[in-house]
Amino acid sequence: MIEEHILDQAVADLFSGISFPQEPSGLYDPLRYMIAIGGKRLRPKLCLLTYSLFRDTLDETILEPAAGLEVFHTFTLIHDDIMDRSPMRRGCDTVWKKWSEDTAILSGDVMCIDSYRRIAQAPAAVLGPVLALFTRTAAEVCEGQQLDMDFESVPQVPMADYMKMIGLKTGVLIACAAQMGALIGGAAPEVADRLYEYGYQMGLAFQVADDYLDTYGDAAVFGKPIGGDIVNNKKSWLLTRALEKLSCKEALLKAMDLPVGTADERAAKIAAVRAIYDAAGVGDDARAEVRRLSDCALAAIRGLDAATGHSGDAAYRRLADFADRLVSRAK
Repeated sequence: MIEEHILDQAVADLFSGISFPQEPSGLYDPLRYMIAIGGKRLRPKLCLLTYSLFRDTLDETILEPAAGLEVFHTFTLIHDDIMDRSPMRRGCDTVWKKWSEDTAILSGDVMCIDSYRRIAQAPAAVLGPVLALFTRTAAEVCEGQQLDMDFESVPQVPMADYMKMIGLKTGVLIACAAQMGALIGGAAPEVADRLYEYGYQMGLAFQVADDYLDTYGDAAVFGKPIGGDIVNNKKSWLLTRALEKLSCKEALLKAMDLPVGTADERAAKIAAVRAIYDAAGVGDDARAEVRRLSDCALAAIRGLDAATGHSGDAAYRRLADFADRLVSRAK
């Protein structure tokens, strides 16, 4: 099993040295910009982590696909920011805000294409399954985004529908990262499937945690203004839970209709909605859901060490530690 510090350094080196064509600069500068402003890199980290359960060395056949996962994720962020009209990403201007919407669309497109080029460098023996997994996942992410947009036009969605949406929009790509690393590492199909389930449940937990932090987090840590979901009446886990839980929804619906034309109005709306969430215990509910989903993820990998050939519980502990770091701020 490859030591964790080696994996962390490999991810850091991978993205400090990642390159794109120089010309036309108007197309590729936004790609360099998005990679440079960083991120958690959780998908490539997870991909390398599950790979390391089965192999002892790293090479381009895992490093490039791992990078491809992050490149694809970054493409989705570029396009999501246009659709959400988000001005900030990771504390910096979004691509559409810094350049233009047209540039953001086209640069996102080429970033998606580049992700396939990197994924295609997986070993020939598993290239078919890896590409099938990634292609299915890419389509599912788009399906999740469409559901997210569809939800904007309805007053309320059932929690089951919301969970399906975040499973597609967020869960499947994290699950893909976990399974892809295992497949490239040589895991048996049934073991790779268990790691997919681990990644999927952690993806759900991560998104619920993200929704929680959008309302209750620290903007300096979160990387974007707090309360964006409230300002935009976004169907977050918290709003979905509040509408499901409250017997009288009038106060919440009235607060959601508050104007947001000025900074003071936005602050007033965020405070009004958050006060209703506080009274209903929605924040505590979200934290409990993060813990429940994390437990589901860990249940999928119990006994995994025997399947990976490791003694003790080293593989399980490595994955459990990764899961805890992913959502600890919302637990």
